[in-house]
Amino acid sequence: MRKLSLMLLLFVLAALLALPASAQESLPDWIEHTACDVDLTGETITIYHFGDISASYAFITQPLLAGIGDAIEYFNARGGACGAQLAQDNRDTGGDLAQTQAHYDYYSTLDPKPDLLVLYASPDAELLRDQVAEDEIPVMISAGSVEGLYGEDGQTPGWIYATNPLYVDQFGMFCRYLGQNSDQFPDPVIGYISWPGAFGEAAFTPESIAYCAEQGVTVLETPEYFLPTATDITTNVQNLVDAGANILYTNTLASGPVAVARTLVDLGLEDDVRLAGVNWTLDTSVGLLSRTALGSDGLPAVNGIIGSMPFRWWTETDQPAIQLISSIADEKEVAAQNRNIAYLLGWATVDTYIELYAQTVNRVGSLDAVDGAAIKETLDSLVYSPLGLYTLDFKGGEGRDDTMNRLATMMFANADMSGVATSGDDALKLALPDGTEAYLPVVVPLTDFELTPDLRPGGADAPGM
Repeated sequence: MRKLSLMLLLFVLAALLALPASAQESLPDWIEHTACDVDLTGETITIYHFGDISASYAFITQPLLAGIGDAIEYFNARGGACGAQLAQDNRDTGGDLAQTQAHYDYYSTLDPKPDLLVLYASPDAELLRDQVAEDEIPVMISAGSVEGLYGEDGQTPGWIYATNPLYVDQFGMFCRYLGQNSDQFPDPVIGYISWPGAFGEAAFTPESIAYCAEQGVTVLETPEYFLPTATDITTNVQNLVDAGANILYTNTLASGPVAVARTLVDLGLEDDVRLAGVNWTLDTSVGLLSRTALGSDGLPAVNGIIGSMPFRWWTETDQPAIQLISSIADEKEVAAQNRNIAYLLGWATVDTYIELYAQTVNRVGSLDAVDGAAIKETLDSLVYSPLGLYTLDFKGGEGRDDTMNRLATMMFANADMSGVATSGDDALKLALPDGTEAYLPVVVPLTDFELTPDLRPGGADAPGM
């Protein structure tokens, strides 16, 4: 494995090598926005966003806010969006759908109302799907459920657009990977264990179960669900293992994958049962939260977890965007736990806004003429790679999610930063103020980017279609 020293410094609180991006006067050549035909100097474009930033999703969403803020500052110093300055306006729902509705009622009645909103979570998207369509306010979300993006029939694209693949399609791609690597995963039997609700249950569908069966993968018919606040999920895990599961798949984030991994260790099953999950399972927060849940090898219990990685990651330092974002994060002393998926998504969101408004204003002639319908028209035809982190292509209005994905595994750095640790003895550890030690996660791709299967109801790859 190639030298990891530079890659691992991305997770250290104080880096010494990066030059401040603020020394630059203009955007680097590799950032290619549509040329602006209209000068918007003196105008302001506000990114309106709201969701859970204080409850279960806080580990993900708080860094999103930081990423949006740092990106706004960076781009505003380099011309903003066609000369317009960018700003943000956000509210916290605390994971309460009643608050989601209240905040939407506020934003949707502004005069003028937003041209575009950003949401964080599938339940919010499902709640507001019909309302945003009626109010003609398009929405961007990092990932969404089939119902939120395509309706109950899975075939009715709405006004909500996701920058990640559908969770059900990520699950199907994992099954395809298992089938293609039967030498590593003989007779795979998956037990689905997750949080209840739109997000946690999104990947467990008749279509995904049937598709997995076509790949030679059995998915147990009865899933297990536990609350994010649960402290003991022994029974949930044991039920699936007793039913024959040798792989557990979880559609959770932050503490969720850690709870499953810890339980496997406590039951003495860590060598017999593999753990996998949605893209959020590879987030930095999972690796750091697992520092107090160690396996018998002395490494965090989530070591070796497999998940989706539909975007470039911090350790891919050959990518210009990663170099730039890392240098800004170093300059601002962004904490290790905040150098995660969401911080990158914050940057990509701001970059996408700039491109959307450049294309839309060029078409309609002025910022005053931009409205939700105009932004939706741009989104429908958008083929764009924000900062090169991932690729958006909504297929002329037929698609609502990113269909490119890859699989990766989370491991941990060794002490001399030359590769990955094989045990706690040779792992790199950093003392933390709370008396614990942080193990630095390293995400290692297992596949190249490839198309996910389409497992919506009636989807092209859904069995029987």
